[in-house]
Amino acid sequence: MKRIVFTPASTRQWVKLAADVRRRIDGRLTEFAISGKGDVKRLKGREGCRLKVGDWRVIFYEESGTIVVVAVGHRREIYD
Repeated sequence: MKRIVFTPASTRQWVKLAADVRRRIDGRLTEFAISGKGDVKRLKGREGCRLKVGDWRVIFYEESGTIVVVAVGHRREIYD
């Protein structure tokens, strides 16, 4: 299992999410960290990948066995 680390900015975004949304995203992020399975795509024009969880997105990159979460938010706002 890969370790999941949040940047300070993504931590602030994470805390603002509703509890049920956090639970859904956490489940999918943990599943990806354990098995590598999930709706993940490489980003174009920017480093990293995105994990899709319904209307929510997690922007992250992988670094030596660690998943570093850069941003968490709704699909309307996450790519700005």
